[in-house]
Amino acid sequence: MVSAAEQLAANLNFSALGKAEELKKRIWFTLGALLVYRLGTYIPLPGIDPTVWEQVFKSQAGGILGMFNMFAGGGIHRMAIFALNIMPYISASIIVQLLTTVSPQLEALKKEGESGRKTLNQYTRYLTVILAAFQSYGIAVGLQGAGNVVSEPGAFFLLSTAITLTGGTMFLMWLGEQITSRGIGNGISLIILAGIVAELPSALASMLELGRQGALSTALILVVLVMAVVVIAFIVFMERAQRRLLIQYPKRQVGNKMFEGQSSHLPLKLNTSGVIPPIFASSLLLLPTTIASFNSGTGPEWFQWVVTQFGHGRPLFLVFYIAMIVFFAFFYTAIVFNPTETADNLKKHGGFIPGIRPGERTAEYIDFVLTRITVVGAIYLAIVCLIPEVLISYAAVPFYFGGTSLLIVVSVTMDTVAQVQGYLLAHQYEGLIRKSKLRGRKK
Repeated sequence: MVSAAEQLAANLNFSALGKAEELKKRIWFTLGALLVYRLGTYIPLPGIDPTVWEQVFKSQAGGILGMFNMFAGGGIHRMAIFALNIMPYISASIIVQLLTTVSPQLEALKKEGESGRKTLNQYTRYLTVILAAFQSYGIAVGLQGAGNVVSEPGAFFLLSTAITLTGGTMFLMWLGEQITSRGIGNGISLIILAGIVAELPSALASMLELGRQGALSTALILVVLVMAVVVIAFIVFMERAQRRLLIQYPKRQVGNKMFEGQSSHLPLKLNTSGVIPPIFASSLLLLPTTIASFNSGTGPEWFQWVVTQFGHGRPLFLVFYIAMIVFFAFFYTAIVFNPTETADNLKKHGGFIPGIRPGERTAEYIDFVLTRITVVGAIYLAIVCLIPEVLISYAAVPFYFGGTSLLIVVSVTMDTVAQVQGYLLAHQYEGLIRKSKLRGRKK
């Protein structure tokens, strides 16, 4: 028997958008906030010579700067006030999540519900300020030591740059929270998505220009475009894939009435870790190359050998890239999903998995299933990130066509569409409730 909610979801279409005034306001607010973000990526830091910085950036665009520039929507390339983007906040969120698994006090806060979540969010904001200030000062020192990039180096430049970049990150954090509460949700993710998507046209144009100059063959460009479509379809399929564990609830008596036992499902996503593994793996592997670029090839011989071996497309780089993606897939899944806590919640509400004893045995079974599907999820992440990595290495394809960027774009787009559908569904429910009330009054 199909429920009313399922019927509504099946008949859901975006023609109802014109009638959903609240949703339209949220969409316009989101677009306006993202426009403010994009304007900020074009406001340069004071005291920077853009011509000199352009040369420095081009010499290191294949390292970690190129990857972070992708997330910053070109903000690092232009060395704008939003150059740090929202990455310190993401790092702070991950650190707080890690600490909740090792600190009993933070774990207790996590279990307190809404009040505990607000306290943890406040800790995340404080940590974001610390990380942003530290990274901003590091960028200021790096700019001052990178040739003639800074017109008037000194303490004032260091202080003003650190304050400006930290303020830019805090403003973006606030803007993301506003999009989440007053827009269509997923504010932080939408800011990253906007940065990547905004740079896609220029990346495509540069690739076509390379084809016109003969640096890339027409066949290779077609292969890249077809591969991008295939990878997007593959990501959509795998991100929607889940293992559903059957949960059974026993019969219960309320007063003189006996209610039949109900059944539901516990969905376990194939890729619980999301886009975190490729981001972490890329950052750590590109770090030696970036340090070597700033040092202009100087340093110990063993360090130069490591830098050479960890160049794009080298066998050692690819092996470590896959290994680190797999490691972070398991590591982050273990952080965000606790089988013991899930089993305890099921036991409290009287739910059980048929054939599995509630409590410890249920936790072991969930952990066993989660481990097996995480193996598949880690292999999927490795495949999606490895194929574009080879093309980036051997064909000079821009970073924007890499697996990480496609993962972020597709995942956030799917979440945003689900949010919009949720608002439309709620609007249709409200319409049905109003109609039923009017009919009741007429009777």
